[in-house]
Amino acid sequence: MTPDAPQKPEEPAEPAEPKDRGVPAHHLLKSLLGAWALAACSPEETAAVEEHLGGCGDCAEEALGLREAVGLLHRPDTLDLDPGLRTRVLESCLERRPPHLPVPGWAAPYDAETARLDALLQDIGDSEWHAPVRLRWFEGEDATSRHTTVAGVIAHLMSVDGLVAVALGLDDPLGGATTAAYGPTPAERTEAYWRAAHSPPARSVRTPWREQTHALVRTVSFAANCVKAPSVPYGAFELPLPDAMLDRAFECWVHAEDIAEAVDYPYDPPAPRHLHRMIDLAARILPGVLAGRRRAGLASPAHARHLVTAGEPGRSLRLEVEGLGGGQWLIPLDSPGAVGSADHEVAHVALDAVEFCRLAAGHVAPREAAAGQVGDREAIRDVLCAAASLSRM
Repeated sequence: MTPDAPQKPEEPAEPAEPKDRGVPAHHLLKSLLGAWALAACSPEETAAVEEHLGGCGDCAEEALGLREAVGLLHRPDTLDLDPGLRTRVLESCLERRPPHLPVPGWAAPYDAETARLDALLQDIGDSEWHAPVRLRWFEGEDATSRHTTVAGVIAHLMSVDGLVAVALGLDDPLGGATTAAYGPTPAERTEAYWRAAHSPPARSVRTPWREQTHALVRTVSFAANCVKAPSVPYGAFELPLPDAMLDRAFECWVHAEDIAEAVDYPYDPPAPRHLHRMIDLAARILPGVLAGRRRAGLASPAHARHLVTAGEPGRSLRLEVEGLGGGQWLIPLDSPGAVGSADHEVAHVALDAVEFCRLAAGHVAPREAAAGQVGDREAIRDVLCAAASLSRM
């Protein structure tokens, strides 16, 4: 019998291979349910959690409850702030504590629109200040345009707002010379500012523009109780200060949309009550514009047998502007001094509020305006063309 061979020492046994190697433990997956409900997990974690939910009833029930709770707290909206948020916050604050110096109602649209435009400008990058923008308006019967940049648009707004600034005794953004040296019209002032710039306007134009808008709002708030507010000259015509502030609010919105389109930024119309004031201004100006176009041979002659003295009812067109901020206006057709009258209505035009504003801004041709029309076709054409000729650079 041979002696036993020496035994080799036993090597330590390797640990048993886990059945589910690479699969996180139940407690780890359960701890990820909150992050999964908020869509905050990595793709790998999301896949592991969802695979686990298919086989664990308790975790699936908890995950369903968490996802429903998240739905109550969070709406899948854009990250851009609601344009009406600033107005609602201010109104809520003012209900609790009235302002020492309230902004007049006729200046509130300008205050709101300049704030909305400034919020847009705050979001854009340096290169976007040089994005091309096409300004559009109507001259006579023809559509006209001028190419500039985002910064050039802000320079344009500042130049024309300067008409109001000068009327209020504030500094002229065009410099120390008199307004007449730069030309009395908005277009002449803008061209002069662009020519005088040592280099094309850039981001730096935002600060003086915003400071000027704040100064205008402060000044008109102080002057709101004055016996007589100044008129603002626009060259061939003048506007009372309240109407000039509405005009500036309207142009600020229109050009903000031009900028938003150039930089692919979402932008909503003004608050309905502000939009209504802007439309009302356009409706009040239309009879005078129509008379001016008639003198220039651009509108059909007035009906001599329907001419009336100032203050008397005359032939009228009913302008119905639909949607939030809309309303109805009776536009006298034969004399700017006449009074619109339902008894003398010869035509009726209906169109959307924003569409009407784009027509008045020169962004929609009169023949392309989506308008419902009934009655005297000639009167309808004259009024739509007059609305388009409200536009300017």
